[in-house]
Amino acid sequence: GSARPRGHDRQRFQAAQPRMLVLTPTRELALQVTAATEKYGRQLHHVRAVAILGGMPYPKQMELLGRNPEILVATPGRLIDHMSSGKIDFSQLQILVLDEADRMLDMGFIEDIERIVAATPGSRQTLLFSATLDGTVGELAQRMTRAALRIQVDATSARHDNIEQRMHFVDDLAHKNRLLDHLLRDATIDQALVFTATKRDADTISDRLNVAGLNAAALHGDMHQGARNRTLAAMRRGQVRILVATDVAARGIDVPTITHVFNYGLPLKAEDYTHRIGRTGRAGRKGLAVTMAEFRDRRKIGEIEAYSQQVIKTATIPGLEPKKQVYEFNDRRPAGRG
Repeated sequence: GSARPRGHDRQRFQAAQPRMLVLTPTRELALQVTAATEKYGRQLHHVRAVAILGGMPYPKQMELLGRNPEILVATPGRLIDHMSSGKIDFSQLQILVLDEADRMLDMGFIEDIERIVAATPGSRQTLLFSATLDGTVGELAQRMTRAALRIQVDATSARHDNIEQRMHFVDDLAHKNRLLDHLLRDATIDQALVFTATKRDADTISDRLNVAGLNAAALHGDMHQGARNRTLAAMRRGQVRILVATDVAARGIDVPTITHVFNYGLPLKAEDYTHRIGRTGRAGRKGLAVTMAEFRDRRKIGEIEAYSQQVIKTATIPGLEPKKQVYEFNDRRPAGRG
């Protein structure tokens, strides 16, 4: 007799039929979009928004989907899980939003996105947001829209005129670690964000900084969602002074009290540098962005300078100067400036 209640439960669960779907690359961004939707739609009592994402327990997600929300905000992987098990029906969908489409493609979600889009009605309205519309993102935008209106926001903000940018050359890892330790003891730092290239580096550096008496926490994609939320909340409350994060985790972080950004590991793409340093100098405040580069990183630095159309000034600290020469980096100009 135990099989019947299970079958009964299956019948009782009606697939959710959202009117609007917002796809985001990361859990943080999904939660941020959901919170913003609730804020803007406070007076619209018949519009509910829920977030469906990895790291959230399934019973909780089933409860949220059971409310049949009008707006569904989701990360691609977890959404596909629910689509496969028949928990979501897109036949009534009117609006599809692809948020930070470039980042979703960078993270390898292209097949998931195509599968999700194929499950939505052809009559839907599609909105795609991206930092760039070149290459693969442009092709995706072309394929998924019909006679689309292209709205381009002037990229002058990429210059970040209120953020001072500096570059320190380092000889090796030990030199880089000594330099970071010295720079983080600056009394003018309210809160700092340290970017690393890998999740392992984020953990290692935050542990090392805590041992050195500096108040730090790590944030990266391998952490459970609850831990990521708690770390960000502690940062916003001022309980964490230094956040050590990877690019994926830091996308969408908006903590106005971040005064300094440190690039411990260089970003993969030039435009990611712009996203990173834009985490400081928020809301018209001044900010400082410090990049630590090895001599082998010179080509990448050139790409960053060409993209931002700015030369990053080289700086040294007495006693922590690089032993290798930096003369060839003086008087340089970014490519494309003539």
